[in-house]
This record gives sequence, C-alpha cells and structure tokens, in this order.
Amino acid sequence: MNFDIALTLMILLTTIILFVTEAFRVDIIAILVMLTLGWTGLVTPAEAFSGLSSNAVIAVIAVMIIGYGLDQSGVMQKITRPLMSASGREEKRLTVILSLAAGAISSLMQNIGVIALFLPIVRKITRKLNLPLKRVLMPVGFAVILGGNLTMVGAGNLIILNDLLLQQNAEPFNLFAVFPIGLAVLLLGIIYFYFFGGKLLSADKKEEEGFLEKQQKLITAWEISTTVYTYRVPEGCNLLINTLEETNLWSDYNLYLLALREDGDISYAPWRFTRFSAGQELIIMGDKDNLNAFGKDYNLTLEKEYSDYLDHPKLENTAFAELMLTPRSDLAGKSIREIALRKNYYVNPVHLIRGEKEISSDFSDVTLQAGDTLVVYGPNENIRLLESEKGLILLTALPPKKSEGNKPLFAVGAFLLSILLIILGFNLGLAFFTGAVLIILSGILKIDEIYEAVDWKTVFLLTGLIPLGVAMENTGAAQYLANLMIMPLKDGPVFLILLAVALLASIFTLFMSNVAASVVLVPLVMIIGRQIGIDPRGLALLAAVSASNSFILPTHQVNAFFMSAGDYKSSDYLKAGGFLTLIYIFTASLMVYLFYI
Repeated sequence: MNFDIALTLMILLTTIILFVTEAFRVDIIAILVMLTLGWTGLVTPAEAFSGLSSNAVIAVIAVMIIGYGLDQSGVMQKITRPLMSASGREEKRLTVILSLAAGAISSLMQNIGVIALFLPIVRKITRKLNLPLKRVLMPVGFAVILGGNLTMVGAGNLIILNDLLLQQNAEPFNLFAVFPIGLAVLLLGIIYFYFFGGKLLSADKKEEEGFLEKQQKLITAWEISTTVYTYRVPEGCNLLINTLEETNLWSDYNLYLLALREDGDISYAPWRFTRFSAGQELIIMGDKDNLNAFGKDYNLTLEKEYSDYLDHPKLENTAFAELMLTPRSDLAGKSIREIALRKNYYVNPVHLIRGEKEISSDFSDVTLQAGDTLVVYGPNENIRLLESEKGLILLTALPPKKSEGNKPLFAVGAFLLSILLIILGFNLGLAFFTGAVLIILSGILKIDEIYEAVDWKTVFLLTGLIPLGVAMENTGAAQYLANLMIMPLKDGPVFLILLAVALLASIFTLFMSNVAASVVLVPLVMIIGRQIGIDPRGLALLAAVSASNSFILPTHQVNAFFMSAGDYKSSDYLKAGGFLTLIYIFTASLMVYLFYI
C-alpha cells in the first residue's frame, strides 16, 4: 500500500465518521472532502470540481425542475386521488402501495426520474391524510432503488454491466435475467418497513408549513366548523319555495352553502337570490348539529357526509383566506350585500375582524372599513381575483396557481420525452435537462421559480462526493480494497466469497456512483472468479446488483434527493438502512449462489 492509497482510505474513513456523527451538515462535509482531495493532490483541480458538471448532478437538477413543474401543472392531483382511494387512511397500507408502484416503475425508468415523480405524490397524500411524511417517504425512496434491479435497464450499474461483460468476452444478460434478485430484494424491503418502519423512523413532522398546515391553523384560530354535508333537494320539499336568503341559512343556522350542483355543473357560493329546484345537490358546511337541523327542517335527503371540506372531490381547489381592506380599497364604506360578494366573486364571507372584535354571525349589512379583515371561503382563483380587483391584501398563503389549458399534458409530455430520450440511448443529463427547459419555455414555471425548485443542499452533497470516487479509482485504493477483502477467501466456501463481493460493492457505492462502482469492480471480480474457479458472469452480476445497495448514508442520488424533503438526518439512514443493507447483501448473494453460478 503506497502513500496515496493510505491517504485516500484515511479521507474515506474520516468522511464516514463525519457523516455518522453529523459533525456538520451533509453538504458542508461533502464540500470539505472535495477541497481536501484537491489540496492533497489526490485529484487535480479539474477533477475536484468535476462534480459540478457531472452527468448525475445535472440530471438531479433537471429532475427537480421537472418534478416541480409536474406538481405546479396539477398532474399530481390526478395521480394522488386513485392512490388515496386504494390505500384509505392507513399508513402501512399506503406505504406498501406506493412502494410497490414506485418499485415497479423503477424497473423500466431511471430511479432519479421515479423519485422525482413520486416525491410530490407522497407529500400531497401524507399532508392530506395527516400522516408523518418521514415514515412513508424513506420506504418509498428505498423501493425506487430496489426496483431498479427488476430488469437490466432499471439502473445505470446494470445497463453498463452488459458492456463490461462484452469487454471481457463474456455473454451478456437478457432484459429480465436479474428479475429474481430484484423481486426478492424489493419484496423483502417492503416487508421490512411494513413490520419495523414505525420503530425505525420517527413520526416527527417537518417544521416547514405547507398550504394545508396553514389552512388548519386558520380554521383552528377562527373556530370554523368544516364538516360538509351533501344534500339532495327532493320533489315537494320546503326549500323549493324559498331563495337562499329566505332560508336564513347563515343567520339562523350559521351554515354556508359552498356550492350548488345541477346537471353536472357546479356553482360556488351561490347568490342570495338563488332559487332551488328539485334534483339539485347542495354542498353545505358548518356544525354537524346545525347541518342536521337544517336538513330536517327542509326535508332534504342526505347523500354524503365529509369530516373536512378538502375531502370533498369538488372542493379540492378551494380555501379559506384572510383579506385585509386597505385605505383605498373599493370595499371600504360598503356592505357585503352592496358588494354582492357571492354574485360577483363566488366566495362566501365567513368572519369579519375589526380590531379586537370578531363577527361570525350574519354581517351582510355591516359597513366595511379600512383595516377590517375578511375571512372568506371559495375557489382559490376567485379569491385571487377579489384581491387584485378590490385593493385587498391577502394575508393567507394560497396554493400555487394551477396551469390552464393543455399545460398539464405538456408537463407530462416533457417528462415522457426525457424518458424516451434516455431509452433511445441519449445522455441522462442531456435528456432530463431538455425536459426541464421545455417545462420552463411552456410557462408552467416562472424563471424565479426554477431556483426555488432546486434543492442546492442535495446538489452540493453529490458534487462534493464525486471526486472521492475519482480518487478511489485513480490511486488504486479501490483495487487494493478488492484484493484485500476477496483474495484471502479464495480457498473458502463459495457463498462466503459471494458475501465478500456483495459487501465490497456495497461499500464502494456509498462513495462512488453505482456506475463507477460497477466499472471498477466488475472486471476485478471476473478476473478473481477465473482464478478461483467461480463463474465470472455470476460474480459480475452480483457486483453490479450490489452497487445499488446504498441505504446507510445519503450519498446515493435518490437518497440525497429526498433527504431535505423528509427532513432526514444521516443517522436516520444508518438506523433504517443498516439492517436492510445486510438483508440485501445476504439475499443477493443467496440468489446468485442458487441461480447464477
């Protein structure tokens, strides 16, 4: 062992210790490693900063933009609904369904693209069901990595394996040759989190508040009852002879008619002179007792009850909002009745705050003043229109504006085009960045939103660690470790040698890309296999498959991608991924022993 190998291994050990102890933030550790390698001369300055132009890093930046664009376009809302319907509200069932779906898609699609697709889906569903994101996101992220082993095109390390075999004059594997191994590790990974996920991952929620959390705060602050009843207006009921105002729905029952459906059309916040007709569907919100009393008084037919307004499929794009009147607001000096808020803007007035005074009962005839705050409910776009036209200040965050027309289809098209380009053999970073630029040019994202979409902590984590892989290869440290771990076992049991190969690949992939780990290891293990009489193809497959066994540190691009979103620490990966790594090593080695050598 020469000095360069010893120094490289020392830096590798120090990096592991820093990650495990969390002495610094992970991106800071990665940058320190990058600088140390450059200053010690183990890599050239160009190699030290090569991560900034790395294919993997460019691809990660691009898929972050694409994922954000898909979310903004409204596509995710359409995907989450059937998944929520299938899983109900049960955390374990949801995790299994999402993991199976992510793993299956990852078999034919680059895993960084799959996690970009599933991250906003998992976020939306867990927020909506009030489930801890931490306990769902990591199992799904790990399933993305595991699912890449179902076919020979699911991960870069398997794609390159056949090229490496041809270089060694060995027969390549067919598309589904690796399927038994992939299926075994995927199912075991899902079972592992099903039984132990609750103990391994905390239920702590990230401090950062999203739209739904802010809505819940607003609802709690003003003690708004959000139970929703869907009533059907039957023939001959008492409601047919009244207008909305004549029912005294607000003044007597403290209820709000959120929407009215008739012949498939829906009208939000109907006008006070709206007349009712048989067959209409009324979506009413308020206290449960008041809802029951109103239905009984007017002989209405209860169709369905929702404990929260956002559970109703027709109210997903609606919200509560606080709007403050400015001195120049057009609403100052007028009452709600004079403004005809429901007729002109299709929003419901819910609360009026004037100084320390709060009015929740009918304030239709109260003259509004500058400084008053209105709590209203209605479609998000209607609230925005009211704000812009009437000189109001929106005090409550609304969800991002949804794209119109064919932009959801355009977002999906850009994503699928990227995948198609990759399947056709084009460069990963080039393909994904093309999709990202198409989403930007379409207007789905504004220029400023691009920088918000990218998690720079993840980018610099990957950028800083790429030179470590270069140093491992250039100095001969990788080959030194391979010989050190495998050659002493050449006269031992075959299964023990397989375990050593799997362990070595699992170590390499923590600090090298899975492709780089395969490029370094596959030729070495094939040479060793010929020397000790073990099928070289079997060893090569095991080394390549084990290059995906990266769960105990956030250094794999998928793990890095969801780290910030789930508010995970390095210790979370070590705790949840430690035993899974051992399961992976044993299972992959056993499957290769039984079926491939």
